[in-house]
Amino acid sequence: MKQNSQLSDVLHVLLHMAEGEGPATSEALAAAMQTNPVVLRRLMGGLRDAGFVVSAKGHGGGWVLACDMDRITLGDVYQALGAPPLVSLGFREDRPTCLVALAVNEALAGAAQEAEALLLKRFGAVTLATLSADFHRRMAQHHAAGHAHPHTHQLNDHTHDPH
Repeated sequence: MKQNSQLSDVLHVLLHMAEGEGPATSEALAAAMQTNPVVLRRLMGGLRDAGFVVSAKGHGGGWVLACDMDRITLGDVYQALGAPPLVSLGFREDRPTCLVALAVNEALAGAAQEAEALLLKRFGAVTLATLSADFHRRMAQHHAAGHAHPHTHQLNDHTHDPH
């Protein structure tokens, strides 16, 4: 089963937008996410509706953050994306009549609900500013270790060397 990486992808491009100079085009962001610009614009629409990003059309236009990174939590972004499923456990039977299946489904569903509650609590405690600080710490360590990478990590780095 393919995993849903929308939250990870959007957080990634939001950090690139925060680190970048000027607006980022849908095409550049989509290339970094390895997706189509239409898909990117649909995802960004929820963030725009939540007041986290704005976009401008035309030459020099693109997406920019609309508020400080310390005001946006992972939970906020998750909600703006439509709260996609966090835990995807399948059941052998959706509407079982077997008492064993009923017991199994109830145990799995309860565990999944508890796991989602813990994830959402943690998401509410982590901001984009937290992620940015971690990125900068990692870049400083990378540079201190003598790696010959530039001091920054640019959005267009992903168009040539996708993860």
